[in-house]
This record gives sequence, structure tokens and C-alpha cells, in this order.
Amino acid sequence: MNAAAKVAAGQPLVVSSFPEWRDAARDLLLHGVAPELVTWNEHGTLDADLFSGAPDSSSSSDNAPAGVVPVEEAPPPHLPPSLLRIPRAFMDMLQSAACCRVPDRWAFLYRVIWRWQHGEHDVQSPADVDGVKLHAMVKAVRREEHDMHAYIRFRERPLEAGPPQFAAWFEPRHDVLPQVAEHFRNRMGGVTWMIGTPEASVMWDGATLHHTGPLMSSAADLDDAGEALWLTYYRSIFNPARVNAQLMQSHIPSRFWKNLPEGAIVPGMVSNAELGARSTGQAQAVGKKSGFTIPIAPADAQPERQQPSKLDECRRCELWQYATQAVPGEGPKRAQIMLVGEQPGDQEDLAGKAFVGPAGKLLDRVFEAADLERRAIYLTNAVKHFKWEPRGKRRLHKTPVQREIEACGYWLEKELATVKPTVIVALGATALKSVLGNGNAKLAESLGKAIRHEGRWVVTVYHPSYILRVPDEEAKRQAFNVMVEGLKLAKQLLERPPEEPPA
Repeated sequence: MNAAAKVAAGQPLVVSSFPEWRDAARDLLLHGVAPELVTWNEHGTLDADLFSGAPDSSSSSDNAPAGVVPVEEAPPPHLPPSLLRIPRAFMDMLQSAACCRVPDRWAFLYRVIWRWQHGEHDVQSPADVDGVKLHAMVKAVRREEHDMHAYIRFRERPLEAGPPQFAAWFEPRHDVLPQVAEHFRNRMGGVTWMIGTPEASVMWDGATLHHTGPLMSSAADLDDAGEALWLTYYRSIFNPARVNAQLMQSHIPSRFWKNLPEGAIVPGMVSNAELGARSTGQAQAVGKKSGFTIPIAPADAQPERQQPSKLDECRRCELWQYATQAVPGEGPKRAQIMLVGEQPGDQEDLAGKAFVGPAGKLLDRVFEAADLERRAIYLTNAVKHFKWEPRGKRRLHKTPVQREIEACGYWLEKELATVKPTVIVALGATALKSVLGNGNAKLAESLGKAIRHEGRWVVTVYHPSYILRVPDEEAKRQAFNVMVEGLKLAKQLLERPPEEPPA
């Protein structure tokens, strides 16, 4: 019996893996079965009671949920199979979220794919009520994969015990064992190994991965003769003068310590450090040093790191994790005037273009009043990713901090080197700080003025969003006039010699 027939008969759908859910969801979509009509269960979660017997097939038509026609009597599928097209990236996201152990994961994923199939493509956006949960599930699964890569410890088994040569125990919060097994298969080559968890096990025989049920109960089932050598090495490199217990706990969550070999000896070493070993170890280390201390700036001591070549690959700050996409600048490659805003807004983040929202429409009015054409000006932002905070279903703008401005200064410098503008118009305080490279720059001190900076004129005006926010009509008019006069001044500066100050 297929999935739609089971729902029509009033039966729950019992699944335990993403392929099973995918096949069931496909059949339900073909027959137009709405999410609220489907009951999903994991294997082993059905409650047994007096009424849990098999349904009577003869009365399935009478017991069908409202709105569901029994499949045996139904017309052809609601949709032709050719219309069930899901983008690969979206399907990969659903497959990753399916590994997240939340009670309603199968029902939630079906609601998501139902909405997508009915044209609600915003369901994959972090601003959507289901989209934010979907992203959170994917993030939790990827975090668990990272933790399993980092904190799993293989122990060597005795040769007489036979394969596998190495074994490990881990207690994951989510169903990430298959993905992690692929990672270690690629990393460990032909060496045989096994990973055990409370729910399942996986074994690599050098050629094939074998997935089975649980074969171990805890890390105590493992015995490693070489572990004593590792603990001796760990004690020898432990420096009590530099121990920081809080930092260790923040880097490695407490749930991982019990399965780490060094977890049994770390508490004692930390305790000894606090009882006096810290000062003793530091004194001995200092006494062995000789020579002179050469002062060096922290920035110069950092190793050179490869910089991103594409804006979409930028990870220089954390804002990329929460934005839909990076928003590049746009305009002529050799524009004489460059406008630098603060950051993309909600609509810019979704569209991938600068100044297309309400602030962009107001900016068009300013261009018209200043007798400038938008297509002749290069438009960009000091920060390329949208920084926001949730308010209900809306994403509200949040001002970037100085470290985020400095991180995105790398891209603004590349734009300046490529476009080579004669005049830069800074829209607001954030843009002014970025252009001048000065976190202490004040908007009030430079508003409407022309400043000479690194061979270019810099004119500062209000950001269009300020005019949209200010409640007083007179203040709106004055701020609008400041923007118009600032752009007129920028236009005049194009015709002035660099040494001649503006009137």
C-alpha cells in the first residue's frame, strides 16, 4: 500500500530514514494530500493500546480523513510526476535537516516541501517562520558533524583480536553517523576501523562501509594498550602556567570529555595548577630563557593568510552566516562619483542588488533634484552582508560594529582601486568611518563638507534611511536638502583642481 492509500485508510506513515520519507512525500504530493492530513511516526514510536490493531480494510473508505479520497477510488494523481521538480541545493538542505533529532521532523519537512511545491519559495529564507527552523536544524546537524570529526578518538585494538584495527565510541545528538563515516573513509585509507554509537555502528573493512545496529554500549568496551603512552605525552606538554579552565570548557563542551582519553587526567592537572603548579612551572620556564625581548606589533606577528578572491566566498566576519547573499557594488567601471552606503537592507539582501528598497527609491529622488543620473554613479556599501535581528516575521536592520566595518574594508579598497573615483559621497556615519579608515570619525563634524583624503574628495551626507526614520516633516525636508546639496557639491568638485578648496 502506498503512502496516499495509508493516509486515506487513516493509518500513520512510519519512516526511519530520509529515502523512505522522500518516497512517501513524493506520493503524497502527487495525490495532493495536505500536510495537516498526514500523521508521521518514527520506527518504534507508535503507542500500543487497545485500539492499535490493524485497520479494517473494508471500512477504510469510511474512516478516511476529511478531504482525502481513498486511493482505490481516486482519479489519476493530482500532479503529473514531471512537475515534482525540487532544486538540488534545496533537496540537500532537506536531507541535512532530516538528520536533526526533533520530534516532528518528518511532518515539518513535508510541510516545507508542500509549501515549496505550491509556490511559497520563501520557505527556504531565514526570515520565514518555517525557514528559520529549517536553517537551525541544518546548522545543528553541521555542528554535530564538526564535533564528531574533532572529538572522536580511535583506540587501537590488539592484533590478536583481528579487524577492525581501530575502534571509537561517540554519542551524537543527531543522525550524522553516515556522513561522518564517509569523512573517515576518505581520511584513513585502507586501515580498518569501526565507530560505535548508542543507535548504530559503522565498520570499514578497507573496501566497503558496513552499517549495522549498535555493537557497543560505551567507551569502556574499548581497550588500547598504547593509550598510556599518549597520556604520558599529554602530561609532558601540559603547561600549568598557561592553563585556563574556562577556556578549555568553552572550546570542548563537557559532554565530550568523558569519552576522551585525556579527560580522566585533565581535572587533576587543572587542580594541581591552581594549587601552586602554575607559579612553579612559570618560574622554571622563565629561568631557562635567555637573551633580549624584541617588541613587535600584534598585527605584524600574524601569519599571512590567503584572502578570498570572490565576494560570495568572504568569511572575514560572521555576517555571511545570517545573510541570504553578499551584495556587490554596481555602476560604471570608471565612474567619477562613488556613493558608499552603510549596508544592504532586507530587499537588497533578497535581490542581490544595492539600493533597490525604500532607501533606494528616495535616493532616486535626490539624484533627480541634484540633476544627476543614477546610471553614471557607482553605488556600493561599506558592509556587503545584511546585518539584522528578528522582530516577529520581519528582519530589522542592525548597525554594523567597527570590526565588521574593518573586515569589509578589504572589498571597498578593491572597488576604489578598480573604479578610481574622483569624489566619494559617504552616506552616513558607518560609510564615513569606512572611507576614512577612522573609527572615531563624526558625522556632525563633516556633514555637507568636502574633505581631501588619499588623493580624492570625500563629501558626507545623511543616509536615505535616516530621512525615512525621522518623524518630523521639517527635519525630513532639511535632511533631504542636505543630501541634494551634498551631491551638487560632489558634481562641482569634478571640475575643480585637487588643490583648490570648495566654496
